[in-house]
Amino acid sequence: MADRNPALISYLANRGSVSAMKLGAPAPGEAELTEILSAAARVPDHGKLEPWRFIVIEGAARQAYAERLIEIWRGNNPDAGEEALANETRKRGLAPAIVVVVSRAAEHPKIPVWEQELSVGAVCTNFLHAANAAGFAAQWLTGWPAFDTDVAALLGLEPGERVAGFMHIGTPEAEPIDRNRPDIGNLTSHWTG
Repeated sequence: MADRNPALISYLANRGSVSAMKLGAPAPGEAELTEILSAAARVPDHGKLEPWRFIVIEGAARQAYAERLIEIWRGNNPDAGEEALANETRKRGLAPAIVVVVSRAAEHPKIPVWEQELSVGAVCTNFLHAANAAGFAAQWLTGWPAFDTDVAALLGLEPGERVAGFMHIGTPEAEPIDRNRPDIGNLTSHWTG
């Protein structure tokens, strides 16, 4: 049996996300981000398919990306009022860096797509943990940009690729958001044969 790690159990039991609106500079530098991405990619990956890739949006590109998202949103919502536009604008380009986790899950003769997608989700979860371990904070978001074909084209996604998450990352300016957690007893059963 491996040694018990109470600090890790406590961290996992109390983990929460800091809102992307509460993530400030600095973002991870190149070496720190490489370390975070390397840790994020340490997930179960049946067949070693690596059914994910990363797109980093930071610096001046972050503002350009946010502006393009608003252009796409306006095209999709031509009748939206100024309040809706202001609300949408407030949501874009929030953190000092965004890492897009792209799912490349595809048909394979031995490994089901579902299993590959689970691996991609594990990458997103590991990203959150690695960001915290590196002294930063992150929030995993999707929303309409994750499912919009114009945004997919903007990001250069290939046919069959999908956004698994926009991982906003930066330095926390607030405590993690806490929320009601599931009642594990209501979600657990024991198979008795």
